[in-house]
Amino acid sequence: MSHITVEGLSKTFFVSERSSGVLGSIRGLVQRQTREVQALKGVSFSLKRGELVGYIGPNGAGKSTTIKILSGILVPSSGTCVIDGRTPWKDRIHHVGRIGVVFGQRSQLWWDLPVIESFDLLRDIYRVPPAEYRQTCDEMIALLNLESLLSTPVRQLSLGQRMRCDFAAAMLHRPDILFLDEPTIGLDAVSKLAVRKFIKKLNQTHQVTTILTTHDMDDIEALCDRVIIIGDGRILCDGSLATLRSQMSSRRHLRIDLKADEFCFAADGVSLLSQEGRTVTLAFDPIKLSAASLISQITAHYDVADLFVENPPIEEIVAELYANVEELKVKN
Repeated sequence: MSHITVEGLSKTFFVSERSSGVLGSIRGLVQRQTREVQALKGVSFSLKRGELVGYIGPNGAGKSTTIKILSGILVPSSGTCVIDGRTPWKDRIHHVGRIGVVFGQRSQLWWDLPVIESFDLLRDIYRVPPAEYRQTCDEMIALLNLESLLSTPVRQLSLGQRMRCDFAAAMLHRPDILFLDEPTIGLDAVSKLAVRKFIKKLNQTHQVTTILTTHDMDDIEALCDRVIIIGDGRILCDGSLATLRSQMSSRRHLRIDLKADEFCFAADGVSLLSQEGRTVTLAFDPIKLSAASLISQITAHYDVADLFVENPPIEEIVAELYANVEELKVKN
């Protein structure tokens, strides 16, 4: 049974426009011009309870609009959205009590209050029973190693520390669904790993259905078994990362560590991506030339210390997909 079901979701905004300069301002007061913007164009997908899904796309693709509708903030122009039997914008009070939200650029904590006081205020806002609150709060403090931060005002926390506290705050009322918007943006490598570990553990332990929007493809590869890609208000791809790779490109990369600096190789379907000292990276099409044949040809002419075949980075695949979207927009 689906936990989240979205069918034919569309959203149209009307944006005011005016010409520049004084005359443009005066003309705008008399006759305001508007432009129609279709943010979503028939978006449909469903999520099972406990899924952790990456929801990605270029800027302006419709990610934030989708999340705002799922959160009950916006009302769609058409289409339906049912989350655990609720329509978010019709049953908003009950709905927001069952979801958690973490924004990388915004905090739900009070800037001048110690962290623990923010937690206590959120307990009152969500009307969490004292025993349940104490249990959940202690669990989050242990999982995120927050003990030393509880008495510190939020404004004095580093970005990584604040993000950990925001994750705890989002889970105090034990939501069934978690919306994560760029949760690792601006974090250092150590903090990113800690946040990813927490998200994964939370999803596996508590079966919290999680939708992750991010531009960091490392987050997607580390956390998500499924990815939904949106572009120009439409769903472009919905499936596993392996499915995405197979749909977009058959290319593979061959990285070679040579025993000598000299390297010059040419074959149909093979191109040189980079050469740094004795490390060479080739791109090849396995349909035209198999990996075994390519390796055999190279080792017949060069002394090789090591080599391995890999898929192109997911960033390249997604960038190619985004580029296709931009081409369609220009044609239309």
